Amino acid sequence: MIGHVVCVLAVTVLLMLSQPLQVGAVERAEAEETARLLAKLLQSGRVVIDRNQSLIDDPHKGEKGFTPEVFEQQLVQEFRIRTGIDLTALPKAPVSIVIPPLAKELLPALVQASREVIREAQVVINQRGIGYKNFIPATYGSQASARFSKSSHVRLKQTAIQPRNPKNEPDEYESSVLKWLSARPRADAYVSELTEEGRTLRVVMPIYYAKDCLSCHGEPKGDLDISGYPKEGHKEGDLAGAITVTAPLGGTR
Repeated sequence: MIGHVVCVLAVTVLLMLSQPLQVGAVERAEAEETARLLAKLLQSGRVVIDRNQSLIDDPHKGEKGFTPEVFEQQLVQEFRIRTGIDLTALPKAPVSIVIPPLAKELLPALVQASREVIREAQVVINQRGIGYKNFIPATYGSQASARFSKSSHVRLKQTAIQPRNPKNEPDEYESSVLKWLSARPRADAYVSELTEEGRTLRVVMPIYYAKDCLSCHGEPKGDLDISGYPKEGHKEGDLAGAITVTAPLGGTR
């Protein structure tokens, strides 16, 4: 069932392409790379939120300075570190870096959706007198995914075996892949498979718990975390979920 085996919580990207056609190896490779880059970009945004969590939750500070512009700068830098791609220079990317045309279209759209999420969250982020504000990596990921889906006809979904957010409940395919991944050691890779008689490409990129995640998801199991959820008892490196990308193949959007 599972083809290839890269890494965060799960996101499903459904590229609404017009009329699926018979696909070849080149088209599959381009769709796979586009899916990988979209997942990496969303993952990069989650990392940026995580690194700024203490600032966001600082109850003593009002205006935090964590603006959409500041977020985008950090997002671009993180994405460049992870992929070698400069989002500010996509049309002039070096020949040595192959970026599919669809990725050049969709990556800026996801950046814009992410900026809008940060812009709308300014009231929450800059609220004085409140510590935990429930604007965490998973919150950002869900909101950015929904906004991106609405504006680009691409569905992004974060998922996990036992998600806290019911909207992130895995479908049958995602559930089977997540269970397969959870039984294996951590790997910086992704699962890729053709479904629906080869008309659809599904890519699943696993996410693993980092040390900072354990304050909410670690030990002792059952204790309530800062958000009021019972901790799951996970350890660093355990599977947290995945970013899944489902792309109909053939044609253009």
